[in-house]
Parts: sequence; structure tokens; C-alpha cells
Amino acid sequence: MFEVFKERQEKQSLEILVGSMLPKAPASPHLMKEAAMLLQARKAVLESGNWLTAADVSQLAGLSTTNPSAQPNKWKKSGQIFAIHHNGIDYFPDYGLDRNTQFRPLKALSDVLKIFADHKDGWGIAFWFLSVNSFLGGQRPQDMLAKHSERVIEAARDEIEGVGHG
Repeated sequence: MFEVFKERQEKQSLEILVGSMLPKAPASPHLMKEAAMLLQARKAVLESGNWLTAADVSQLAGLSTTNPSAQPNKWKKSGQIFAIHHNGIDYFPDYGLDRNTQFRPLKALSDVLKIFADHKDGWGIAFWFLSVNSFLGGQRPQDMLAKHSERVIEAARDEIEGVGHG
């Protein structure tokens, strides 16, 4: 009798566990499609190979090794650079660092981040920088930021104006 009770208890526990992990209702096809698109976009960002941990940034910039995340996080907090947050870790774009100033954030990046401040989070900004941009003649903003910063800043303004008026 004990074995039968134990088996029923385990079956009930399994049903409760599975039930708690499933959504209350099936996801709509629209939501599933949106999730697939978001997954594909984030995967493209991550696979672009342009992302550095705070420790990587500190090492490149010759910063303190005692607390390697301190300065990159200060830059992020002050709007000089952005990061994407993935699996509990912040990743910073290498294209946002100026090799001519010992890997400090590019000044133009701060201007772009101010434009996007109330419109895009880190992932949204990363998508924008990775995507080809018709305002930039089919070039990606991340490829033009260092050498054609004014054009990238104007493209960011155009992006936000398009959202506001389009």
C-alpha cells in the first residue's frame, strides 16, 4: 500500500512541477514569431564577435586589475558606452572604444547614446549598430562610428525622428 501511495504522490508532484513551468495559455503564433525573431537578432549580435567583458576592456585600456569592472561600469553609467547583458555578464562593444586614446570610449558614441536614451536598451542599441542603415548608404553604424562619427550621429537622429513621425 505504501508503494502505491508513494507512486501517486510522485505522479502528483510531477504534474504540479510540469504545470508550474508551462505558460497559463498557449502562446499565440504572433508571440512565437516575435520570440523567434528576437532570438535570431540576439544571436547575430552575440556572434558578431564585437563584445568584450569589463575585464577585457580594462586589460586593453591598461586599467586597474584590482577591480577590472569599475571603470567600464563608470563609463556605462555616465553614458559614454553601453553594454548588453547576457547570462549575468555585461558585454561592451569593441567598436565603441578608440584605439588612438588607449581604448577609451569614442566621444561620438556618447552622442548616439544620448539620442537613444529614452528609446532603446542595450540590446536595441546593439541591433541598430549591427544593422545595415540606408541613411548610411547601406553601411553598418558600427563600421562607420570611428571615422564618420557625424554621419552616424545623424543616422541615429533620423532613426528616432522616424520613430516619432513614422
